Amino acid sequence: MSKNIAISDEVYRELKREKGDRSFSDVISDHLEERRQLADVTGAGVLDRETHDAVKEDIGELSRGTLSNLDNETL
Repeated sequence: MSKNIAISDEVYRELKREKGDRSFSDVISDHLEERRQLADVTGAGVLDRETHDAVKEDIGELSRGTLSNLDNETL
């Protein structure tokens, strides 16, 4: 089954340039599979140790606040 979608002329030109002998569906599917999540780069040396530690600390503080707020909401 196929679906029609509207895309800008610029996006169409980019997809067509990349398409080669593949279908547009294959090109789009490949791009969707290549999307990266934060977990995909964990441990890949993307963040230096200092930044990693700071982010980890911030996440911990935000999580504690969330749990406290949740406790207040349920009491």
